[in-house]
Amino acid sequence: MIALACDHAALELKAEVIKILEERGLAYEDFGTYTTDSCHYPIYGARAAKAVASGKCDRGIVICGTGIGISLVANKIKGIRCSLCSDVYSAKMTRAHNDSNMLAMGARVIGVEIAKEIVAAWLDTPFEGGRHQTRVDMITALENGEELE
Repeated sequence: MIALACDHAALELKAEVIKILEERGLAYEDFGTYTTDSCHYPIYGARAAKAVASGKCDRGIVICGTGIGISLVANKIKGIRCSLCSDVYSAKMTRAHNDSNMLAMGARVIGVEIAKEIVAAWLDTPFEGGRHQTRVDMITALENGEELE
């Protein structure tokens, strides 16, 4: 299951992401917002990130105007590796090398067509493991307050 969240600036792009998920037959839970009324993205981004961190959802996609704020919020939740992507290559690499469990995008930064390509690449790219697992483990260690050296 994919967790979704957005702010008022990204409602239209979230609707396009929902279409992609539905076309692929992927289950999702929409954590809001549901209107174009001005709102606070930390509320919705945190809801989606907590669903991923708890295991309720496998991965998540969060969207705000730039993608920056909502990615920062998601990354404050323990266990989340949220990557802000504005291009397909980054979306592939964040899955392959970082095992990102959340994708952030900026609705005011990228167009719908590139967003669709980014989502597809992120959904379809597997984690490579190997030497990259060591690095993901290091990220987790830092998150747990451990020293790397």
